[in-house]
Amino acid sequence: MRIAVLALQGAFIEHEQRLRELGADTFEVRQLADWSQYKDGLILPGGESTVQWRLLSQLGLLEPIRQAIRGGLPVFGTCAGMILLSEGYLGTMDIRVRRNAYGRQLGSFHTVGAVSGIASDVPMTFIRAPFIEETLSDRARPIAEVDGNIVAALQGHQLATAFHPELDADTRLHQHFLQIIESAAI
Repeated sequence: MRIAVLALQGAFIEHEQRLRELGADTFEVRQLADWSQYKDGLILPGGESTVQWRLLSQLGLLEPIRQAIRGGLPVFGTCAGMILLSEGYLGTMDIRVRRNAYGRQLGSFHTVGAVSGIASDVPMTFIRAPFIEETLSDRARPIAEVDGNIVAALQGHQLATAFHPELDADTRLHQHFLQIIESAAI
């Protein structure tokens, strides 16, 4: 399995490490030429969504990525990556997101919670995190909540979390993403 990891900014190296622990091959997408490589899935990492959005646009990656996801390419967006998938950005997931919903850096926190279909004890690290204000259709299914706020959702072959699973040693969410890729290939 070969996974493209958007490597413009943010916590992309940690995603690569988790995927490699699970036996997946990764490559970094920094420019349009990188995007043309064969890939089974895509990681949109955490970081600064505004910076990532601007760079995607400037580098000519915005439309190719949007079209690939709309065409069925499995994608896993974490934190800023979740924002990029939402309404008003790439718009491939039927979700409305509140940016920096948990406040500034001092509002960052770690908890353990249930993620539907995965486990009841998933580590969740939130750093200036967003949350999903609402799902805009039945296609977007909430799969995790913290304090009554939706912090993870699934829509088709798209997985989005407000937290950073790549920053914890637990690989179950990345394993789940690889299973999404396998099911998409069938």
